[in-house]
Amino acid sequence: MKIFISADIEGISGVATNQQLKTNSEYQRFRKLMTAEVNAAIEGAFKGGATEVVVADGHGNMSNILIEELDSRARLVSGSNRVMCQLEGLDETFDAIMFVGHHGREGGSDAVISHTLAGICVNEMKINGKVVGETEMNAFVAGGFGVPAVFISGDDAYVNEVKQTLPQVEAVVVKRAADRFAAELIHPDVAHQQIREKAEAAIRNITSFKPLTLDGEITFEIEFKGPQQAKMTTTLPTVEQLTPKRIRFSCEDIITAYKHMWGCVIIAITATNGVLGNVNA
Repeated sequence: MKIFISADIEGISGVATNQQLKTNSEYQRFRKLMTAEVNAAIEGAFKGGATEVVVADGHGNMSNILIEELDSRARLVSGSNRVMCQLEGLDETFDAIMFVGHHGREGGSDAVISHTLAGICVNEMKINGKVVGETEMNAFVAGGFGVPAVFISGDDAYVNEVKQTLPQVEAVVVKRAADRFAAELIHPDVAHQQIREKAEAAIRNITSFKPLTLDGEITFEIEFKGPQQAKMTTTLPTVEQLTPKRIRFSCEDIITAYKHMWGCVIIAITATNGVLGNVNA
């Protein structure tokens, strides 16, 4: 039984502020905590019957998990140059996907350090008219491969948010959101035990979960934080600019649409501070 884990850091136990995630001594602490929380999910997955686990590091430069401290039974996808972003390595050969340490979406969320994929540029993401965060979006893409989402962990606001789309998913609340940059935390040891138990239960009951799927044409709408970001995505001929900050495009399937979305976000990040204007300087 082959399991994919998409791991982020904002939703792990202990994290409450952005300062803990920047390149400093605090960040090194939280890299270790992220790795330990992922290990708990790996252990639970193997106890539940998994025979193979692949972990995709999905935060920032996507090179946070400490490979030397990772459960040796798992393989790690690390590094940021990825066509499939947080889902690099996922395909139809997997039996389930788990989301460890994820967070709530940008806008309209009470979750800790809420954002959607790239806080520097994305204000809102919609798929076929539905506002989505990273987990929901990734679950739809996994569904395109026929892979069900079976487990999530993060703060209480994030869990409540995701359960509106995935009501049956096994979930662990590792902290309670007090503000976007404040939380009531539980001890990592407690979080790890709960993650092991719920991850094991998810894999043991894997047949009760169904892939999250979308039929027909897939339409993404993205509202960016600056008009320069939206404008530069129209260098792709498939992109329609709806308002100064909002764009839309459609693709035949969710996997192609996800790649297209990621391309738009990369362009928007580059355009944030007018970097493109200096290309020939």
